[in-house]
Amino acid sequence: MPPASPAPRTVRVVPPHVAAACDALEAGGRGRWHWLKIGLVAAAVIGFYAACAWLARVDLPRLVEGLPKLAFWIGQAWPPAIGELPVILLRTAETIAIAVLGTTLAVLLALPTAVFASRNITPLRWAYHPVRWFLNSLRGIDAFVFALILVAAVGLGPFAGMLGVALHTWGSAAKLFADQVESASLDTVDAMRTTGATRSTALAYALVPQLAPVTASTALYLFEFNVRASMVLGVVGAGGIGQELKNSMDLLDFARLATILAVMLLVVTVIDQASGALRARLK
Repeated sequence: MPPASPAPRTVRVVPPHVAAACDALEAGGRGRWHWLKIGLVAAAVIGFYAACAWLARVDLPRLVEGLPKLAFWIGQAWPPAIGELPVILLRTAETIAIAVLGTTLAVLLALPTAVFASRNITPLRWAYHPVRWFLNSLRGIDAFVFALILVAAVGLGPFAGMLGVALHTWGSAAKLFADQVESASLDTVDAMRTTGATRSTALAYALVPQLAPVTASTALYLFEFNVRASMVLGVVGAGGIGQELKNSMDLLDFARLATILAVMLLVVTVIDQASGALRARLK
């Protein structure tokens, strides 16, 4: 006997209004969950900033009470005192010298270090992570802290400030250089290797010209940053205009303080503009 044919399946047609109601319930459930997630995230963000405000001891009434005092100080700062302008300019030149020497030393140390910190060209694979950890430790300690420690080691003066700037910038520069190397294309290097060139020759003639402009631009940016950072190193006795700034604050000599701030602002503006123009030409 031929096999019995299967019984026909019964297809139930859902009325349109029932399907619409089900879709509305499902959409409503998704909508409620969506808004619940938004509410939870908003509550977490508000709680986070509330904790930060508590830890930072934010006190707006104290700010309001201090504004008249600040206005009085600003009034005392006019007109600026220019009687000690030569001393201020000398300390400013000292600050620039700290930034120049510190940045230059850091870049010279960072260039070879970046080779070992670049995964794609490092000659010692096992040294990649230790070098990266070392650079992170240098970047994690601010130049101000380095200067504070080095003042105790080498004595007061700009030499400690220069070393502090160099150590912190070494870590930052090497990390940035290594990231640029890792993101660079090595196709030209590989092409030169196929012609018989050694690895060092291929890197020197194919990779270095490719990275030289961006590396120089990064070094100039770090110099801009270090000029601003060096201006406060004198607070811990590491030389520069920061010492004069602290002395003026300690003596409540606001007219002299205004002169120092004006000189600092002028120097930073000129250096930023000149460095920006040079970096634009390197692109």
